[in-house]
This record gives sequence, C-alpha cells and structure tokens, in this order.
Amino acid sequence: MNAKTKILIVDDEPINRDFFDVMLSKLGFQVNKAEDGEEALEKLKNDRPDLIILDNIMPKMSGWKLTKILKTSDDYGEFSDIPIIMFSAMDDVKDKIEGFELGVEDYITKPFNFSEVLARIRAVLRSRELSRQVVQKERKIASIESLNQSLIYFTQHLKEPVESLQKRVETLDVSSKKEIQDFVEAVQVETKQVLVTLHSLEDEIRDLQKRPELQEDADADLLEDLEKRFQRHFSSWKENQEVPEVSS
Repeated sequence: MNAKTKILIVDDEPINRDFFDVMLSKLGFQVNKAEDGEEALEKLKNDRPDLIILDNIMPKMSGWKLTKILKTSDDYGEFSDIPIIMFSAMDDVKDKIEGFELGVEDYITKPFNFSEVLARIRAVLRSRELSRQVVQKERKIASIESLNQSLIYFTQHLKEPVESLQKRVETLDVSSKKEIQDFVEAVQVETKQVLVTLHSLEDEIRDLQKRPELQEDADADLLEDLEKRFQRHFSSWKENQEVPEVSS
C-alpha cells in the first residue's frame, strides 16, 4: 500500500489508538489519532485522511453520529467520500446493516484480530481506488465525447462558408473588377469568421489538455497530437488573415 496513505484512528481508549499507531506506522501508513468524534472533525479540517477507523461508543460524539455527519451534512460534504471502518463491541446483524446503510464501508466487532483488520483496511482502500479509477475513466470518456461533439460542430460550421465561396468562384467573372472586389470582400469576412471558429476550437483543445483526468495519460498525448495537426493544417490561415483588396 502507498506509504503516503493516511489513516485517522478515532477511539477513546488510548491503548487502542497507540496500538494502531504503532502497527500501521510500521506498515508504512501515515497515522493520525483522535479520542472522540469532535476531535476527529477538527483533525479532518487540517489533514484529510484516506481512511477513517473509528469506535462506535465514545464520549461527546459516537461513531454513529460522526459517520452521519460526514455522510449527510453539507458542512462536511467534501469528506463524504472518505471510507469508514467501524469498530463495535456489539455483534448484532441489525446494527451492522444500519451501519452499512449509514455509509460505513466495513464493520469489525471487538475483540478483533489485527491480521483481519489489516486485510479489511487493504480491501477498503483497494475498493476506494477502483472507484476513483472508474470515476476518472468516466470523466475521460466525457471529455473525449465533448471534444468529438465540438469537432463535429466546428467542422459543420466551417464547411458552409467554404462551400459558399467555392460556388462563387465557379461563377466568378474574372473580367469584372466589381465581382472580384465583392468576392475579395466576402473572402475577408468569411476568413475572419473561420479564424474565430478555429481559435475557439484551439482553446477548447487546450482546455481539455489541462483537465486533471487527462494529465499524464495516453489521452493527453492524443490531444497534444491533435493540436499539433491543427496547428499544421491551419497555420496558413493565421499567417494570412488579411486578403489584399483589388484596386478598382
């Protein structure tokens, strides 16, 4: 498990807090401790853990109440996704079901075996990481889909003025200075509109590249390659934004 994984131990018994501090620290976890629910809430504000292990029966604030606050309170909404493993002296199926419904990821009855606890800790952390990866993948798909829709939109937006100019070229009377002048003016107008559209597309590609879900990933390379192709194909448009007028 990652050495930087942070675990908050919440228990009113010093011997339990110290035991988990020693055992988990030796295994490479970063351990923080709180002796009741109120102190745990203060600890959360200063140092967000990856996992919370807490006792149920504690003074000031029980494990149940702490869990309910973290999972349902808007004031602590940013912490609602932190997984919780709860200890309890109660061995009642109903209590465990209520714990799971409240948002507890796992439930261990005292007295406990540390090897079992460690296995459950690792299982919960693996599950959390898999969930994170699923969310990240969904965001990647949404980002790529957004780019795909934008490309379709911009392609259609660019196609119409280009086709319009092409049709005018086919019927253009090159001997008429007036027609040529009108055509040049039309080209100037359409070119500016096309450049605006291209700049918008370029900005969107760069915005997608900055999204966290696409950083250090093959999808980021795809976007970078797309931008390079974009720059190569349309560089001539940028270098020749003004079309010279034909003198009358």
